Amino acid sequence: MEYLIIIIGAIFVNNIVLAQFLGICPFLGVSTRVSTATGMSAAVIFVMTLATIVTYLLKTLILIPLKIEFLQTVAFILVIASLVQMVELILKKVSQPLYQALGVYLPLITTNCAIMGVALLVFKRNYSLVESVVFAFSTAIGFGLALIIFAGIREKLELYDIPEAMKGAPIALLIAGLLSLAFMGFSGMV
Repeated sequence: MEYLIIIIGAIFVNNIVLAQFLGICPFLGVSTRVSTATGMSAAVIFVMTLATIVTYLLKTLILIPLKIEFLQTVAFILVIASLVQMVELILKKVSQPLYQALGVYLPLITTNCAIMGVALLVFKRNYSLVESVVFAFSTAIGFGLALIIFAGIREKLELYDIPEAMKGAPIALLIAGLLSLAFMGFSGMV
């Protein structure tokens, strides 16, 4: 039951983008096409889950025993950057079209504050390793869900006649705000 609460909370109630406002840059940047948003979501799921596992083990097995927790931020950044490079190499070999579609946004995962935020939140919430993995995976699913819904809405908006002043970023921010309000409706679930 505890894992179900973590999953529902991470995906819907405390959505990393729409409730905690982490990961806004890729959320706005990659959300013009559903296909690109889906690819970014998959990359974030992989990197966020793996980064959480590695950073959890790094902190509990190395930083805490050696009493060098003050290096946590630097160590976590290095781990995340290394994992993103690995994902970039894998995508380049496995799916060249997806690699081309993500373009400059793939390196943005390196600086995606949602990845670092999750790595830090698991310690703030005193999660075990299994709870941390469930939380990271669920948070990444929530990120992907918000990103894909947002991309779908933005694709549909291209079919409508929008006033010139609202095209681009203004309508995107307005829709993101409305989507955030929609997800607030889940707040009583957990």
